[in-house]
Amino acid sequence: MEILAAVILGIIQGLTEFLPVSSSAHLILVPWIAGWKPEGLMFDVSLHVGTALAILAFFWSDWIELAGEVLRGIAEGNPLGNPKRRLAWFLVIGTLPAMAVGLTLEKTVEDSLRSPLVTVFTLVAFGILLYAAERMSRMERSLDLFSWGDSIWIGLSQAVALIPGVSRSGITISTALLRNAERSAAARFSFLLSTPIIVGAGVLECWHFIKALRHPSLITAGAGVVEIKWGVLAAGIISAAVVGFLCIRYFLRYIQNNSFVPFVIYRFLLALVVLTLYLRHGG
Repeated sequence: MEILAAVILGIIQGLTEFLPVSSSAHLILVPWIAGWKPEGLMFDVSLHVGTALAILAFFWSDWIELAGEVLRGIAEGNPLGNPKRRLAWFLVIGTLPAMAVGLTLEKTVEDSLRSPLVTVFTLVAFGILLYAAERMSRMERSLDLFSWGDSIWIGLSQAVALIPGVSRSGITISTALLRNAERSAAARFSFLLSTPIIVGAGVLECWHFIKALRHPSLITAGAGVVEIKWGVLAAGIISAAVVGFLCIRYFLRYIQNNSFVPFVIYRFLLALVVLTLYLRHGG
């Protein structure tokens, strides 16, 4: 059952980490409905590492190109000399707010904002924002036309995604649309911007895991000490990585000619499900 739970949660993580529907909401809701308690280091490691591998595998060529442009720009004394170099520095600046908030407030958010009612509110509120952003946006700006202002505002919005139900991709895509970015440009910038945060989370969980391995074959979970189950780790990592990679690929294709409205509707329906279950279980 643990391997099955890891596979199912890996699939959910791989899908919802990159779609504008909130991975945290699903990872709270599904175990709640199923009666699972898949908490602890093994699940955290497998899900975070899986999505980190997915986004690195998809965008590795982009990051190599961006890194090369940064180095050439520094060597030439012209760090902002072309759109690729500017994009690289925009991503650096845009990453800083979420990194700062994550390092300082993650524990506080985890402890105080995981209520189902918080998730209901954020699913609806940021679903409305996504719909309004698409309706209001002129969608006329490509990645080459992004500015420092775009990177700052989108970066600040990514910091809000720490709250369950917001959705990292949802809030950053909404902000990019409000600044009149094309749908594909908004989504691509969102994914590139999330890469350092997602990879950083995976590295951090791996570091926690390595520290736990100092105790031979044991790690600490929520209920105490349990045996390391490598099959559970592998199942979660593989399912999250494969599904996440495919999700990025087809999502970027989908939005070239389609709107975000289906995701808005889904957010509303999910909020209704969470609220119904919450009330049925007496809060």
